[in-house]
Amino acid sequence: MRIWAQQKAHNPIIFADVPDISMIRVGDTYYMSSTTMHMSPGVPIMKSKDLVNWELVSYAYDRLSETDNMRLEDGKRTYGKGSWASTIRFNKGTYYVSTFAQTTGKTYIYSTENIEKGPWKAIEFEPMMHDHSFFFDDDGKAYMLYGGGKLKLVELKEDLSGIKPNSEVIAIENASAPSGDNIGLPAEGSQLFKVNGKYYLFNITWPKGGMRTVVIHRADKLTGPWEGKIGLQDLGVAQGGLIDTPNGEWFAYLFRDYGAVGRIPYWVPVKWENDWPVLGVNGKVPEILDLPANQSLIPGIVDSDEFTRKKGDRALPLVWQWNHNPDNKLWSVTERKGFLRLKTGRIEKDFLQAKNTLTQRTIGPVSSGITLLDVSKMKDGDFAGLTLLQKDYGQLGVRVEGNEKYIVYINASGGTSKEEEKIKLSRNTVYLKAECNFREKKDTAVFYFSSDGENWKQVGNSLQMKYTIPHFMGYRFGLFSYATKTVGGYADFDFFRISNASIE
Repeated sequence: MRIWAQQKAHNPIIFADVPDISMIRVGDTYYMSSTTMHMSPGVPIMKSKDLVNWELVSYAYDRLSETDNMRLEDGKRTYGKGSWASTIRFNKGTYYVSTFAQTTGKTYIYSTENIEKGPWKAIEFEPMMHDHSFFFDDDGKAYMLYGGGKLKLVELKEDLSGIKPNSEVIAIENASAPSGDNIGLPAEGSQLFKVNGKYYLFNITWPKGGMRTVVIHRADKLTGPWEGKIGLQDLGVAQGGLIDTPNGEWFAYLFRDYGAVGRIPYWVPVKWENDWPVLGVNGKVPEILDLPANQSLIPGIVDSDEFTRKKGDRALPLVWQWNHNPDNKLWSVTERKGFLRLKTGRIEKDFLQAKNTLTQRTIGPVSSGITLLDVSKMKDGDFAGLTLLQKDYGQLGVRVEGNEKYIVYINASGGTSKEEEKIKLSRNTVYLKAECNFREKKDTAVFYFSSDGENWKQVGNSLQMKYTIPHFMGYRFGLFSYATKTVGGYADFDFFRISNASIE
């Protein structure tokens, strides 16, 4: 077990799903954006004063679009798509976050003068520029460099409303070349920087039979010629860019695939040699960093919620995201004080198609989520409870069958949904708990229920969690309620509590 009373920061910086990181420093404050794809709101913005301890402060958008697949309508959905890798920038007093979406085929630029409070202005245009890096040059012109393998450069219109006609050029014909000829994943994930008059481009490649690799290119002009080299090959830590501290230290921010918990951020020290950034300590990713200590195993991007709200509070703290766009008529934190109410609004046949599942990240190395559910107003066919959400999900909840209520556990390990246990419930409240173990990629979870919140009974077999590409996201705790026979019922959740207590 790691002893937490360290005086220095340690990797991973955040043991949770925070992929496709982009980062800026404005004065002594760092801001970071990331990918949450099909979730709503989207493109989370995090803030830190020390590069280590982060808190959620905003989202670039509330809803990406109102298409059927974002709204889970007409049998459509957009798991693993939505908005992907973003770029965060600060230019002439304005913050910018750009992203792109396969779901809509568009590129998006969001801007605000107050990154923590908004409001955000949105610009969208075609085409979708895959894994682009948004970049303001010293002359005030704005560019996007994008693509995979063959990387293209375009200049944007002065008002950023689209691509300037006839501006596209090939920046690098084969950005994967420094990684050799045996490439599985061509160079993508572009992040472009200018340091001391030179341009630096970070990409990720994945040689076949090898590991995720950082590739760095350097040029004196945006249009090239570009000179490339391998920047880092260790632990599969890759994809990100450069950040400096106010006292002149440099780091690379990257992430690592870590099984079912998701893609987790690592920082790597950087030294400059012959105008090249040199990553790592003797080419390796260190566990300990010369940065302030991580203050807690619980990062500022997850939190417990008692669902009590004072005047002026947000209806939902920023740690929460809906699975796809919610129907705002079907949830409330005010109708019953101190409770989240999830109402049914249509008949569902598939949990992954059900609206209004409220989620937040799981965290490693271990974490648990607990809720207290009031089922007294649920109707025949309703199913409500606690989930660990991914394609191979687990569900523990209460299902109403006629005049009877049952605790039901669904295990979808292997992609096939199976009801493993069903227990008659004789009361209107029940505690539900899910415990996750991500140590050394064990990736197992166990579900429990209790009548008093102290004495717990395991249900069914453990859930073998698996990171799947269709969802492209680490497992999330979720609160759900949906109807299978008739609408109009609702479930009340008294609280959600997340913990990093050790699992034996």
